Amino acid sequence: EFCGTVAATAPDVTRVHVGDFIAGESHVACGVCQDCRGGREHICERLEVLGVDRDGAFADYVAMPARNAWRLGRGSVPVEVAAVMDPLGNAVHTALATDLVGKSVAVIGCGPIGLMAIPVAQLAGAAFVGASDVRAERRTLARRVGADLVLDPAKDDVPGRLREATGGVGVDVVLEMSGYPAGIRDGLRALRSGGWMSQLGLPSRPVEIDLANEVIFKMAHIQGIFGRRIWQTWEQATALLGRGLDITPIITHRLPLEAFEEAFALLRSGSAGKVILSLNES
Repeated sequence: EFCGTVAATAPDVTRVHVGDFIAGESHVACGVCQDCRGGREHICERLEVLGVDRDGAFADYVAMPARNAWRLGRGSVPVEVAAVMDPLGNAVHTALATDLVGKSVAVIGCGPIGLMAIPVAQLAGAAFVGASDVRAERRTLARRVGADLVLDPAKDDVPGRLREATGGVGVDVVLEMSGYPAGIRDGLRALRSGGWMSQLGLPSRPVEIDLANEVIFKMAHIQGIFGRRIWQTWEQATALLGRGLDITPIITHRLPLEAFEEAFALLRSGSAGKVILSLNES
């Protein structure tokens, strides 16, 4: 996840210029497979990820295809927000996979992307946004970014409380960000009949669910979410930021690049939201 200034371009690059301020799309698609040709570059058959399959933003320079650079006008987006537009895109993709206008929404799991999804859902027209997380720090952040109801799954009956908040029928939309089996089951139990569930959270193992009662008999719609739609999601995220989307409360720590070990320790502890590392010259 990074933003920066273009230092050099190949001779045939015309869309991006030296000196441009850009945010980086980390998914590098081949551009020629069936999914890419069908407008589904985010699930490219030969997808590579910056920082995983090729060098990322801890290198002296980030080398990437010009098409992966999302140009931003200087000052149009704060640098710290530009740095996290890639994960913001995950939140936008998850939330806007279905229409949220006038809908009741539950965000299950308030890691940084789940937290970002709360104000995205509200700005997209949701009538109610509930949130749940096991960590007190993240519940505090969920309240700070405007969740209408914040629940602790270790103490609260999450499906019951969400049904109570929606007149007994359940929420229209679940944004499942945790990947935990209990969180996935809570989301499905809280979902109303005919409702929509966007599944972004990645389980570490196979998950058992009550497929008959919570999916089939409900006629529930479950959509797996991966990455960002290139470039639809980026256009949506940029437009939302332009209309007042504020994710800065989720950025809890700002450190110099030299403090990367402290940054990773904060992330491992689960006590941080997003952590920004800055170069002195930026």
